[in-house]
Amino acid sequence: MTYTFRPRGVCSQEMRVELNDQGVIQNLQVMGGCSGNLQGISALVRGMTAQEAVDRLKGIRCGGKPSSCPDQLARGLEEILAKQ
Repeated sequence: MTYTFRPRGVCSQEMRVELNDQGVIQNLQVMGGCSGNLQGISALVRGMTAQEAVDRLKGIRCGGKPSSCPDQLARGLEEILAKQ
């Protein structure tokens, strides 16, 4: 199933994550933000469980910002997992 959410306080504008029935990330698309970095993050989380991605990415900051695109992905995944 594909889930779409809007990150807050970062450069990216929208994230679409596809999870299979076991909660494994099949695909991640990020619109806006630093293209190369976000393509890299997308490639790295593919095949990872949503919970593992949350555990690894939550709390990462971008410069002086209180969050980052990886942190926003983790927060979005947490919301998805809480609803399942």
